[in-house]
Formats: sequence, C-alpha cells, structure tokens
Amino acid sequence: MIQTAPAKNVKQSSAVDSAPTANYLKTISKDAPAGLVVFLVALPLCLGISLASGAPLLSGVITGIVGGVLVSWLSGSQLSVSGPAAGLTVIVLTAINTLGSFQALLAATVIAGLIQLALGFLRAGIIGMYFPSSVIKGMLAAIGLILILKQIPHFLGADTDYFEDMDFFQFNGQNTFSAIGTAFKAISLGSTLIGLVSIGILLAWESKPMQRLTAIRKVPAALLVVLISIGMNVALSSASPALRINPDHLVKLPVVSSLMGLIGELTFPDWSALTKPITYGVAFTIAIVASLESLLSVEAVDKLDPHKRHTAPNRELKAQGVGNIVAALVGGLPMTAVIVRSSANINAGAQTKMSAFIHGLLLLMSILFLAPFLNLIPLSALAAVLLMVGFKLTKPALYRTQWKLGWEQFMPFIVTVVAILFTDLLKGVCVGLAVGVFFILKANLESAFFFHREPVREHNTIHLKLSEHVSFLNKASIITTLDRFKAGTHVILDGSDSVSIDYDVLEAIENFRQTADERGINLELRAIPQVAVLGH
Repeated sequence: MIQTAPAKNVKQSSAVDSAPTANYLKTISKDAPAGLVVFLVALPLCLGISLASGAPLLSGVITGIVGGVLVSWLSGSQLSVSGPAAGLTVIVLTAINTLGSFQALLAATVIAGLIQLALGFLRAGIIGMYFPSSVIKGMLAAIGLILILKQIPHFLGADTDYFEDMDFFQFNGQNTFSAIGTAFKAISLGSTLIGLVSIGILLAWESKPMQRLTAIRKVPAALLVVLISIGMNVALSSASPALRINPDHLVKLPVVSSLMGLIGELTFPDWSALTKPITYGVAFTIAIVASLESLLSVEAVDKLDPHKRHTAPNRELKAQGVGNIVAALVGGLPMTAVIVRSSANINAGAQTKMSAFIHGLLLLMSILFLAPFLNLIPLSALAAVLLMVGFKLTKPALYRTQWKLGWEQFMPFIVTVVAILFTDLLKGVCVGLAVGVFFILKANLESAFFFHREPVREHNTIHLKLSEHVSFLNKASIITTLDRFKAGTHVILDGSDSVSIDYDVLEAIENFRQTADERGINLELRAIPQVAVLGH
C-alpha cells in the first residue's frame, strides 16, 4: 500500500482555488504584472493575425479585448488566455474571399458561436480528454519550435509581417526555413542589436542570483525589455541614424482619439449573408476548428498549471461560444483559447484569471490612450520575449523525458512535433493522435477496457478498483470520477489487480494526488506507482 504525502508542488493558498473576488485580490501582486506581460505579447499578435487574415487591423485587438474582459470570467480556466488564433488565419482569409466581405464573415462567426454554445450544452467538450498526454506535450513542444523559428526574421529586423502565420508554407510563397535564410541576407543592425540586448536582459532576469532579490522578482522582465528597447531606438536614432529601426519594424496600432472614435472604427455583421447556404458551412468549419483548438489549449494549460487545476471542457465551449458571438457583433475576428499567450501568462507567474482580465483592459486602454507610445516599441524586442516563451515550451529536458518513457510515449510525441512543424496545428495533432491510438490498440488488442468502481459505505469511504489493463481511453472516466469527490471523503484507489496502467492515467492520478489535501480528500493509493509530472 502506498500512502500519499501532502503535495509538494502545490501551494497551500485559498486564493487560487475558488472564485470570490476577495481571493482574486489576494493574488493581484502576481496577476497584474503577468497581465502586463501577456498584453505586451498579445498586442503584436492581435495586429499580425488581423493582417494575415485579410481583416481590418483593429479586428484582432477587439477579439483580444473580448477574450480578456469577458471570456476570462466565463471560462473555468484560471490561466488560459483567449483571443485571435494564428491557426485560424487560413480559414478566415479563405472565408472572407468565399463570402465576399469581412462583414459576411462576422455573420458566420456569430453562427459559429451559437454552434459552440450548443456543443457545450450537449456536453461535447469531453472529447478533449481523449487526447493522449504525449500528443498534448508534442503540441506544446511544436508550438515552442514554431515560435522560435517564426520570430528569427523579426528578431533580425528583416520581416515586415510580424506574425504572418503558423504554417510551414507561408502566404508569400516562402516556407519557415527559406524565410530565415532570406532574413539573414537582410539583417537590420539596429533591430538585431536591440534583440540581443533584450535576450540578455531576459536571461539575466531569470538567473538564480537575480531571482534571489525580491525587488527584481516583482518587475516583469518583458516590461523592462520594452522600456529599454524604446530608449535604445531613440538613442540610436540620435547617435547613428543608420542604425535607426525602420518604421515597418515598429508596432503599428491605429490611433483612436476617443471612445466615440473607437465606436466609429467598428465593423458590424452583414446579416444578408445568412440567406446564403455557404455561410453556414463556413460557420460550422470555424466552430469545429475553434472548439478543438480551445479544448486542446486548455488541456495543455492545465498541464502547465503549477496547481494542476482542471478546466471543465463544456464550460469552456460555452465561454468560447459567447466570446465569438460578442466579438463578431462588434467587428472582431473568431477567437479560441490560445496556448502562446496562455504559456506567456503562466511563465510570468499568473495565479488566477485576473491576469487575463487585466490583459484585456490594457488592450482596451492601449487603443484609447497609449497608441502613440506603443507604436515606438521595436518588434525585435517583442520577438525576444516570444523566443524565450518558445524555448520554455520546447526545452531539451522534455524530449529526454519522453524518450525515457519508451516508444509508446515518444513516437506519438515526436510525430506530433514534426507533423505540426511541417503542416499546421490541427493536422499535426490529428496525425499524432492516430499514432497514439495505434500504439494503444497494438498493446491492448486482446484486453478489455473498463473502470470498476466499488463503493464502501463505512466511514464515507469509496473504493475504486482499476481493471487489469488501463489505457488512456479510460482517462476521461477516471478524471471525471475523481473530480466528483467532495471534502471529507476517504478514497482508496486500488491498482492491485492491474497488469498495466498507461502513463496518461498515472499522470492524471498523480495530479489528483497533488491536490487531494487542498480539496480535503484523504487519498490512499494501493499498488499504483507514482510518476514525475514534467513542468515547463
């Protein structure tokens, strides 16, 4: 029998467990700086995705505002950040051309939001739990690699499209690697110098000697990078005009003088598009792709969450549905939960959804008050921030850990990485999932899959007995069952009859073990090995 100990990696803080406003205020000292960091990362992405989608520049920022101010509170995730997604750029660009106008796309997006709402009420969100851990980690690693590769041209000041797309084959006829080669032939010395200084600051800020200083930990490195980069560009312009950064490599935010001026810039849906059958086909495509990306993103965020909180997938679908409806009604792009901004949020030390909310408010304020100042930020400095985010997502330790887990875990992981790198997010995940299912079916060809629960009525005890062979296909049922337990329950999780328990299930059990004490649950493990859950 293995008796659990109090979770070492979970901070004993009521401020991250529940929703009362007082609890959110307790973590504001960490959430506010994190919200600022996410804002700095999200702003250029919102603008770049708008450009890549062939939509008005303001539309991406509007979606970011709605995702932060509204969806953050509707979602059950504490750390996820919603906004325009690079993975939807091709779909949006094609839809605008097919429907004939951006206003027609807005009408289709409203319908897509209604479809997502229906999926949430039909409890279709559980599909996200059936994605193997190796595939989700592969998705995170691939996004990290893509971030690094895509940011190199901007880091060098040699690409005018800040975040053209996440695909390997780009709209301009180049691919990821040829774009990097072209960038090295057109290096901007000023941008590169600022990028290198920015990377140096970010690395120094995370060093152990610096982190021992309390004052240092309270200052977000990304904020310092932005301020220094602006100062450097001003200084370079005066000292050596040849090193001055080209205006194409600075942030470009529309300057709006007032709230009424902002309202005047909004675009509204063309409801006449609802008479065309093709509109509903576009709406269905947006709804399905956006839902899958959101479910995969919140699943990945739950794995990165230091507190291992679990997001209700059906609630997430409803939140994304409402978000898409509201964003489209005021001229915003389709939205999803976005792993890039969510990862930046976690790495910045966010504790609750207050950070995403603050990022949304800052996006709104930036349009109304800060556009002239923000337009001074060099893109190479923001590229440096994203390079660091990318590295944290695809650390070499992640690859070593997956390799040590064996072929059943490594192959779906590495196939997912390669497939996403050379295609796109959705296709890559589907390929990785197919490989994961192949290994599971191969290993359990003659085995039955079931999860047997045997209640014991004495002393509020529940005895859960695992079957002989437990695969990731049982993961959703196990997580759902464990989430139902209330405080004061004595849970006996028994694997004494199990010949094999899949790593995904062990990881889910370990996450439950780490949070059992916080939830007031007395957990007893029998014949179930503990696993190390890799963090980023």
